[in-house]
Amino acid sequence: MKIFPLVKIAAKGLGAQKSRSALTILGIVIGIMAIILVMSIGSGAQNLILNEVQGLGSTTLIVVPGREPKGPTDPTVVETILSDSLKDRELRALSDKANAPGIERIIPLVFGVATASYEGETFRPTILGGGFGLLDVFDILPETGRSFTEDDVKSNANVAVIGFRVKEELFGSSDAIDQRIKIKNKTFRVIGVLSEKGQASLFNFDESVITPVSTAQYYLFGIKHYNRFIIQAVSEEVIPNTVKDIEATLRGLHNITDPDKDDFFIVTQAEIIASISKITSILTLLLVSVAAISLLVGGIGIMNIMLVSVTERTREIGLRMAIGATRGNIMSQFLFEAVILTIIGGILGILLGTSLNFGITIVIRKFAGLDWTYSFPLMAAILGLSVSAAVGLIFGLYPASQASKKSPIEALRYE
Repeated sequence: MKIFPLVKIAAKGLGAQKSRSALTILGIVIGIMAIILVMSIGSGAQNLILNEVQGLGSTTLIVVPGREPKGPTDPTVVETILSDSLKDRELRALSDKANAPGIERIIPLVFGVATASYEGETFRPTILGGGFGLLDVFDILPETGRSFTEDDVKSNANVAVIGFRVKEELFGSSDAIDQRIKIKNKTFRVIGVLSEKGQASLFNFDESVITPVSTAQYYLFGIKHYNRFIIQAVSEEVIPNTVKDIEATLRGLHNITDPDKDDFFIVTQAEIIASISKITSILTLLLVSVAAISLLVGGIGIMNIMLVSVTERTREIGLRMAIGATRGNIMSQFLFEAVILTIIGGILGILLGTSLNFGITIVIRKFAGLDWTYSFPLMAAILGLSVSAAVGLIFGLYPASQASKKSPIEALRYE
């Protein structure tokens, strides 16, 4: 029998039980919708994170003190916070072109958390102490006022640039420029207020107070070392050689001959992006696997309903076989019914998942203030349709086989 008549017969059979057919495909709809949502939201999250990380630029390196952790539960994670292996000596050595000619500029950074107050209002921001040009590296400029200068760094000036939320919490609608805030009983003059930025690579600048690195070291944290060196290379091409120069310089200063005993490590933007992409891809795959369980449940539901349908339509099967339908025709009819159910479910799941994804994108952009991009996961749609068709074939095969095995005479006698 040709395909078109089979499809027509199968569609007619499904149409006779509209409510049952609708409930049968519900599991497929939910499964495909979940896969579309998970993959599209995963893609949006990955793009958001990567855009934030890439805000530092492809020529940026970060030197971190302590041994490189092998994972988030590695005890050396704490060591990177407490290590004092990066000091003025290391800063001077890396600033020397003879040691690392590929370095364009190096900015030391310290950070911590402390309470800031102004006339009875308090807020607990992240304190960032940075060298001159720190905000330029992150491509952040004060909306009002100015950033601190090189002279401010050299003189340990008590000046601060505050983030958008810090300003809102401490000053409300009042002007914050030239006002004085207190951090650890030290008075700081506000010289700049950042525009609303949110998370930018390493830090949430909206909830930060940025001071000259020397001021933060001596007056706020009481340390003589640095938590990070942010390094900009001359170009992307020199990064591999620059990494080698930094390693050679620091190992020479620390008398390290075995690289496994390094008390520092270097992070490049390429490594960060690769790590984030790998993590988000694994999480997305895991969630898709979980969502796929509902497809399995939906497939079992289709098989169950098709078996019931075969029993209820025994006389119909007998009549068709009596007038010349072969076992192959009967099997094809019921198999087509299962496939049609799952393909309709797949299409509805894709449409519903895409619509919800679009709505979620609007909500996140409007209420969370994130630069979330809408993305239609074409591969997920193709996968959804392919999987739904496969589910129909696999779970429709047994009921179709059972229908084709019925004896015409016994089927006609069935009441």
